[in-house]
Amino acid sequence: MTSGDAVDVWMQQPTERFLAQPWLESLLRWTSMTRAVPRVEDTLAAMDEAGVGVGLLSAWHGPQGSLISNEEVAALVERYPGRFAGVVAVDLADPVAAVKEIRWYVRELGFVAVRVVPWLWNLPPNDRRYYPLYVACVEEDVPFCTQIGHTGPLCPSEPGRPIPYLDEVLLDFPELVVVGGHVGYPWMAEVLSLARKYPNFHIDTSAYAVHRLPPELVEFMRGRGRSRVLFGSNYPMVTPGRCLDRLPELGLDVEATELFLGGNARRVFDLRA
Repeated sequence: MTSGDAVDVWMQQPTERFLAQPWLESLLRWTSMTRAVPRVEDTLAAMDEAGVGVGLLSAWHGPQGSLISNEEVAALVERYPGRFAGVVAVDLADPVAAVKEIRWYVRELGFVAVRVVPWLWNLPPNDRRYYPLYVACVEEDVPFCTQIGHTGPLCPSEPGRPIPYLDEVLLDFPELVVVGGHVGYPWMAEVLSLARKYPNFHIDTSAYAVHRLPPELVEFMRGRGRSRVLFGSNYPMVTPGRCLDRLPELGLDVEATELFLGGNARRVFDLRA
């Protein structure tokens, strides 16, 4: 499907703790996913099938504690060099420890980003508890990744609304690189207005098969937004192969396709070829 140069910017290698969460129930109804922990070999095979050379594996931390720990992600990155890159997750309730953790995993272990899923905390990204993390991301020169749009899990969607929440963050931190995952539907006008307003704001297509992307986002990808949209799957909820199965239907030219599949991600996350 692709040559192996693709980068999947939103993946998880779930743990039993993660898969036991009750909010996954709605996703289980919509997908073929089960609560069985996938083997890493199956994850790599799914990547290979779709031509994904590198997957960004995210840790998960919520109010209930660690669901996928940074240590577990680091072990996979070390075990499979060149195939995975780590994304830090931290405890918003302990900002001092969170900043120390970000610095450690970025400086010592080469993690490439920080992710906080706002619906997991029911806190929008302009909440004061995020702000020390933003300073750490700017100082360590790594992107802050978050979820935008409605939630598939049975949790409130409001924290994923782009305006006013992300708008205020991007105003307060003009140097902060932000990647909004899961497209941002149903607030596409807000998402695209932020992308046009702020050069450091990017969108990833995780959780969507590409033929189901909103038409206005596809139009953006074909034109001036070709450098601002990144491919992501949200594996194992959706496999990268399923996401990319009907890629030609987007009508992207060669440059836009290469940027979407990997070029933008390698630049934004400073991934070494």
